[in-house]
Formats: sequence, C-alpha cells, structure tokens
Amino acid sequence: MNKNQMLNAFKALDSKLKTQAKLLLGGGGAMVLAYDFPLATHDLDALFYQSSITEADVEKEIIEVADELGIPKDWLNSHFQTFLYTLPKNYPTRLKTIYEGPHLKVDALGKEDLLILKCFAGRDKDIPHAKALIKKGADPDIAEAHIKEMAEKNIPKAEEAKEFLTNILDDLGL
Repeated sequence: MNKNQMLNAFKALDSKLKTQAKLLLGGGGAMVLAYDFPLATHDLDALFYQSSITEADVEKEIIEVADELGIPKDWLNSHFQTFLYTLPKNYPTRLKTIYEGPHLKVDALGKEDLLILKCFAGRDKDIPHAKALIKKGADPDIAEAHIKEMAEKNIPKAEEAKEFLTNILDDLGL
C-alpha cells in the first residue's frame, strides 16, 4: 500500500462507521503517513484506542474496504499491540494526527516511539527504518533513556533493544 491507498482506506472505513472511533497507527504506515518515508507496506499496524469499538466490531467493514479498494483483507491489523508495553507513558504527547473524518480519527506514533518499537522488534528489516527515523529527527536520547530504564527493570527484550539501538547509533557515528 502506498500513501494514497492508505488514506483512501481510512476514508472508506470512516464512511462505513456509525460511531466515533480512534486508531493508533504504528509501523510502516505511521512512517509513511506521518513522516513521509518512501515505504510501501502490505498492511497498516493500527488498533482502536480511546474508542468504544474494537477491530472485531468492524471486521466486516474492514473487509468491505479491502474488497472495494483491491487491497489485502488484513490491511488493518493490531499485530503491533504485542509491543505496546514498550512505549513510554508520555507517548501521547508525541502523537501526530494523520487523518480526521466525520467518524474516524487516526493518530500516528511519534518518531521516538516508533524508534523504540523498532528496537524492541529488532528484526533485520527494522535496521534501515531505525536509522531513517534518527536521520529524520527522532531523538535517540529519548529512546535510549527509556530503553535503559526498561532494562534496569528487567522488562522482557529490553537488553536486546538496548543492544540494537547501540548498534544503530554506532553505525550512524552517534
């Protein structure tokens, strides 16, 4: 999915909703829509938050959007939810609204928060994304301090995330 397809999918979903809903967007979709990264992705990592509805409540509408736009049926999924425990408590202060319609509002995670998620995911494909986030202005000090604090509390995967970020910073000469 490219930027236009993503926005068209949100607009189409918005037109089908009967109640107010908010989505929290992470992953490649957030990088593309909020920060103009030149990526394409097969799906959007998003979850309903501060809403009375869930992804399951609108599964039919999500599939209808997929059929109408010719995009994958799982174009909207909450898979990144497993990493939400890694976000700092103040992440809402960095949210960036990327779509707002009559029923649907979509907020993307801030650059530092995306960087933290990339560090915890720690996959090879996250290396160029993490570097690009820093080059686009993500403050590595915020991510580093948060990850270090989590490591000191023995939070799962924090040591690996700390090492991942250290390697990224070393590669960038920071």
